[in-house]
Amino acid sequence: MTMGKPLPHDAAPLHVTGQARYVDDLPLPGNALHLAFGLSTVAHGEITGLDLSAVRAAPGVVAVLSAEDFAEMPDCSPSAHDEPLLAVGKVHYVGQPVFLVVADSHLAARKAARLGKVTYRELPALLTVDDALAAGSRFEQGPVVWQKGDAAGAIAAAPRIVEGSFEVGGQEHFYLEGQVAAVIPQEGGDMVVHSSTQHPTEVQHKVAHALHLPMSAVRVEVRRMGGGFGGKESQGNALAIACAVVAHRLGRPARMRYDRDDDMVITGKRHDLRILYRAGVDEEGRILGLEFQHLFRCGWSQDLSLPVADRAMLHADNCYHLAHIRIESHRLKTNTQSATAFRGFGGPQGMVGIERVLDHVAFAVGREPLAVRKLNFYRASQEVGASGGDISARMKSQGSGEVDLTSRGAAAPVGSHALPTDGPVQTTPFHMPVEDFIGHELVAELERSSDYQARKAAIAEWNAGSPVLKRGIALTPVKFGISFTLTWLNQAGALVHVYQDGSIALNHGGTEMGQGLFQKVAQVTASVFGVDASVVKITATDTGKVPNTSATAASSGADLNGMAAKAAAETIRARLAEFIADKHQAKASAVRFVDGTVRVAGEVYGWAQVVAWAYQARVSLSSTGFYATPKIVWDRVRGVGRPFFYFAYGAAVTEVVIDRLTGENRILRADILHDTGTSLNPALDIGQVEGAYVQGAGWLTTEELVWDGKGRLATHAPSTYKIPACSDRPDVINVALWGKPNREDAVGKSKAVGEPPLMLGISALMALSDAVAACGDGSVYPALDAPATAERVLMAVRRVEGV
Repeated sequence: MTMGKPLPHDAAPLHVTGQARYVDDLPLPGNALHLAFGLSTVAHGEITGLDLSAVRAAPGVVAVLSAEDFAEMPDCSPSAHDEPLLAVGKVHYVGQPVFLVVADSHLAARKAARLGKVTYRELPALLTVDDALAAGSRFEQGPVVWQKGDAAGAIAAAPRIVEGSFEVGGQEHFYLEGQVAAVIPQEGGDMVVHSSTQHPTEVQHKVAHALHLPMSAVRVEVRRMGGGFGGKESQGNALAIACAVVAHRLGRPARMRYDRDDDMVITGKRHDLRILYRAGVDEEGRILGLEFQHLFRCGWSQDLSLPVADRAMLHADNCYHLAHIRIESHRLKTNTQSATAFRGFGGPQGMVGIERVLDHVAFAVGREPLAVRKLNFYRASQEVGASGGDISARMKSQGSGEVDLTSRGAAAPVGSHALPTDGPVQTTPFHMPVEDFIGHELVAELERSSDYQARKAAIAEWNAGSPVLKRGIALTPVKFGISFTLTWLNQAGALVHVYQDGSIALNHGGTEMGQGLFQKVAQVTASVFGVDASVVKITATDTGKVPNTSATAASSGADLNGMAAKAAAETIRARLAEFIADKHQAKASAVRFVDGTVRVAGEVYGWAQVVAWAYQARVSLSSTGFYATPKIVWDRVRGVGRPFFYFAYGAAVTEVVIDRLTGENRILRADILHDTGTSLNPALDIGQVEGAYVQGAGWLTTEELVWDGKGRLATHAPSTYKIPACSDRPDVINVALWGKPNREDAVGKSKAVGEPPLMLGISALMALSDAVAACGDGSVYPALDAPATAERVLMAVRRVEGV
């Protein structure tokens, strides 16, 4: 069976030989134009003057556009219609596009964009969450509050109270291929758009809206991206719209590509935040009550901040049963880049918060952190008997508030909606029964295979004899919900053609950004027909072939598109089975498609032969397929429901060493056990796990975003922003897949693997905290903020030393 085989990435030979074509490699007609934005230099201000004469006179410049050239400014926002293509009257962050240069070359456009003279009347800029809180600057009227049980009462009655504040930094996507788009005008005003985007349909919609065209007049094609990580879910809209506007006005193809420093200055990052927590615990470290406050810095426009902050709330429990919890989330508007989707989509921010709490609790009660984590785990899945249907029925009986829906999540009236704590069934803070918890057995297996306990003891002994270098180790688990929290996005379509020679063409709504989605869906399709994956031709994502696609995000790419392709292929297979069975006076159910053959009534025919016969018999060999995720029901207003089809699990052990004199540190070893269900492709999944772990560890250790007092991003190049390099990876990294089937009917009984393993990197932060703690006498908690750069590690060491 092709599904489940560890096949290489479908485009791997093209990648390593340089033959893989990206948007900037596509040949355009000789009269193509190139675009660049002129950017704001102040964080907040009124535009009082705009002198573009030098720009227009620059070599190679064909046209220059500013706000005065638009009767109606196109909108780039994925949600709240608050992102004009070019600034109108005011600027709201350093790097906001103010004017657009059109030239005959990329270099000419960039050079000319630097010649614009913009004058401003500067206004007060809100740069931090404290600034925004003081000014009441937010995207909702007040904080969103979800509750279960009586957190305040449980904390007040608890033997111990543990509280603290935790700063969590943002993260630059740093995709290898920057933001880029190209538009080719067609006859009758139609447009063909090539965009490096995770959301072709959104680009189609935004371009059509900007040009006042029906969506059917705009076709968006995406063959591949050189990385996305969420940064191409909405951030590519502006480039596609700009190219389309120019192509429409001048009747010439147009291309736009941000250079790396412009890319980092213009585009949004992972949301940074401050997490305040207060927990009531018993003497063993069991959490009796917990209060969280999330202060999200969202930037100047809404973008996807509301659903991102929601998902942080949805993952504030991770693997731990919290009978009494209150989560208060503030979505704060600041004069910085508009924070956006990033791998995990808020889940990592919520999860690192509860892991910090467990680490602090273990320190406070004097117990080993893993023991405290296991003490607070949900019960094992076999002990849970409730079904998702119970939640649906309960929601219907209680009624539902009116919800204002936005992209990928939902905005809603603000307020506190408390429901009673659990009965015999353990539920999440949003009252979803946890039916599939495998944390106990998965963590036990990793604890054994990594030799965690023996290494923990050896590290303690080593530290006792090492005055300068200190080691640390931590094991942290992951429970990540799979599905879009905006229910209607949980759908996908596919188109499968079988040609008369037996070759197969596959198209679906997912996008390929290096993660191997196309190969996985091809393997699913090939398995339906019983042929080798090489028979399936993978074609570019195209809104003209499969309409109304959802973003390739929320780790849903293989789940949704795999099932849609499977449905399309099964339709064709059923036609072939009926055709060949009828020729042999047999039942269609008796026909088998195996190893490139079709078997019926004792006869064995080649796949291509049967297809040729069917074509000659006028049997349709083409079909669409569609899939909608079942069992999902979600009321964001009250924070109640089943927003996820299932959970994906994992755990990681990380060992580190620090220099207590400088704060320098290294990750020495990582051991990972990750739950992919029955893997569609183990080779690709292991690659995803390894990459996600490194990216997650990078977020929490080295990747520091720094803005100066004027709101200018200082870390806007590889020279100043430190992503993990090859030398930063652990010398030893052991990755294994759990491999047990998904209990839900996902494609091939697999589980999503895009986002969940990123949070395995949390173990690196907790291991650093363990190493820092070894520098003190056990009386002061390290309180290590993220990213745990050498400077922050050193400050934490000084703190525990009492210096």
